[in-house]
Amino acid sequence: METSLSLEQLLRLVLEKKATDLHLTVNLPPQLRINGELVLTDFSPLKQEDIQKLTYSILSENQIKRFEQEKELDTSYGISGLGRFRVNLYYQRGSIACAIRFIPYDIPSLESLGLPEVVRKFVNYHAGLILVTGAVGSGKSTTLASMLEYINSFRRCHIITIEDPIEYLHRHRMATIDQREIGRDTLSFSHALKYVFRQDPDVVMIGEMRDLETMRTALTLAETGHLIFGTLHTMDATHAITRIIDVFPPYQQEQIRVQLSLVLIGVIVQQLIPRLDGKGRVLAVEIMKVTPAISNLIRENQLQQVYSLIQTGKSEGMVTMNHSLLELYKNRLIGMEEALKRSPDPKELMSLLGRK
Repeated sequence: METSLSLEQLLRLVLEKKATDLHLTVNLPPQLRINGELVLTDFSPLKQEDIQKLTYSILSENQIKRFEQEKELDTSYGISGLGRFRVNLYYQRGSIACAIRFIPYDIPSLESLGLPEVVRKFVNYHAGLILVTGAVGSGKSTTLASMLEYINSFRRCHIITIEDPIEYLHRHRMATIDQREIGRDTLSFSHALKYVFRQDPDVVMIGEMRDLETMRTALTLAETGHLIFGTLHTMDATHAITRIIDVFPPYQQEQIRVQLSLVLIGVIVQQLIPRLDGKGRVLAVEIMKVTPAISNLIRENQLQQVYSLIQTGKSEGMVTMNHSLLELYKNRLIGMEEALKRSPDPKELMSLLGRK
């Protein structure tokens, strides 16, 4: 490793190259993710001691101890005037590796993200559950931050976020926003939610809905007059519903279907796709708004019919992922090959394009 190379130097390079992520692994130079692709930098390949020196420079003694015991660590790091970064340390083949994601200080607006108007209507609800889903790196955290910032700009309320780790930093505007980080401010998502009722929240953002207790509490909070935001790693709206229901034992699932049908406001499914012109990435999005008809399908366990209602729900602001991909292709923002690769049903997409 070049003797003068520091982590701050690499993080500045992330911004200079407009990358989203920095990867450090042994026997390779530092890598940047630019427009979705990993690109090698011109630095020398890293040794184990290089990565340890770079990463340990931003950790406290307690964090180093916890990482060496648990072999995993999530944390965040900020550089004044530059930005914040989400840091994940892990071991691979006995050596330290690291993935760091850039998080801008400025929170983008809903409009600048390319989200449709119906998302703003979701956020204007005062109670219920809104799910943002998609793969890792699909922009879920940014969408959540944007929705919370919208509430922060017009509503006097108490917002609590539970994150692992804290990503975007919110300032108190109209709302009071308390941000809690797993490991530093609370032990776990379920532990934080156990006590959240006593903290008088109006809005709760759950960074990840991972287990039965977290999902159960989220549903109860939504049912008792709170607006809840949560994320799942699903690739379409219907699977977001089944993911929640299937977490519960069979004897509880009928009750959960009823509960979910009453509190679910909508599902936003996201993908970030490289632009055809190479200038960054563009958002493809599936939107499901829970209408009385969809609510009834959830309650009656007829989820196979939900997709057709999304297809025909344009007047309600709904859109399928394939229709979103179609619009991006027609507007020459993405290529045909990329659209088909990202499609949940390439055959349907080809039909929409008028091709066999």
